[in-house]
Amino acid sequence: MRITYILFLISLFILFYNYVGYGMLLLLLVKVKRLLAHPQPAAAPYEPDVTLVIAAYNEETVIAEKISNTLALDYPAEKLRLLFITDGSTDNTPAIIRQHPSIQLLHSTARSGKTAALNRAMEHVQTPYVIFCDANTLLNKEAVRNIVQHYADDTTGGVAGEKKVISDEAGGAAATEGIYWKYESMLKRLDAELYSVVGAAGELFSIRTALFQPVEENVILDDFVISLRINLKGYRIAYAPDAYAMETPSDSIAEEHKRKIRISAGGFQSIVLLRDLLNIVRFPVVSFQYISHRVLRWTLSPLSLLLLLITNIVLVVYAGGWPFYAFLAIQLLGYAAACIGYSLAERNIKISIFYIPFYFLFMNIAVYQGFYRYLTNTQSAAWEKAKRKI
Repeated sequence: MRITYILFLISLFILFYNYVGYGMLLLLLVKVKRLLAHPQPAAAPYEPDVTLVIAAYNEETVIAEKISNTLALDYPAEKLRLLFITDGSTDNTPAIIRQHPSIQLLHSTARSGKTAALNRAMEHVQTPYVIFCDANTLLNKEAVRNIVQHYADDTTGGVAGEKKVISDEAGGAAATEGIYWKYESMLKRLDAELYSVVGAAGELFSIRTALFQPVEENVILDDFVISLRINLKGYRIAYAPDAYAMETPSDSIAEEHKRKIRISAGGFQSIVLLRDLLNIVRFPVVSFQYISHRVLRWTLSPLSLLLLLITNIVLVVYAGGWPFYAFLAIQLLGYAAACIGYSLAERNIKISIFYIPFYFLFMNIAVYQGFYRYLTNTQSAAWEKAKRKI
């Protein structure tokens, strides 16, 4: 029973630390840093030349709106270069882009995936800074201006923008995905204030062009790997919450599930590719952030969730005691709520209170499925677009 009890406590600690404790510790460290920091003068306006790279694969339903949004960005036109890459697209996406002479189009009939497309696009980037964003997102007008301001700091190697999930629906999957991203945004803000954002999201991020390292074409999470390799070069990734990409939520739970599995498979692949970041002696601060925020979520946390249930059942059967009974009851209620959430989702009935435990469980199940895909090498790096609400 002693081993079971220890496993129970370790699993509980890992889950608490990963999802709650790290945020609390991060907040404490940031508050201490603020107390020790010296006031900095306001940065002067900074307007360098920059290239906006937009990868689009069969996006004819949204590309016209994306182009209009891009052309309306508040940044000097002579300093903003627009580069769209549509490799593999078989619809009218390239033709629609060609109607705009101010946009440079790169198109190849071969479909090699987003990573290969970005590598090819970077060969045409001649500005000191580059911003990447997705074709199915809309940027706020000040996005480019608010991103490049961070490069006035020589220690900044990249900048992560914000992702906002928008929907006309109140509740349901949209609300749950929105809650998740609000929590992630809070952690990103604290991570950046302590030292660096831990992995940028592909919806909107930027890097110094000179720091770009071509990414292996089989890489699934190109944005994550590109940004963390900037950390390996000794630079930080800043956070620009006032530069945001807006997108609608996944069209269904099935589509969101597909996306989560892909991200999880890419997470395991990234841990191997970025193994140097596990060296907390060499990279003390960023390794602490990376392991706490990302690695645990893709490895020990899903395992701890399963171990917590199993050890709790064993302790109830063989040791007894009301704390174990109470904790098991709480766990079972959570799983029951998750099952109800799944059942409601299947019938397109959306009650937010059941989506939170459901979304949490479904994300962790996706990690197991992603791990299987990683081990069996069955997750393609090519674009696998999740359908999104229009």
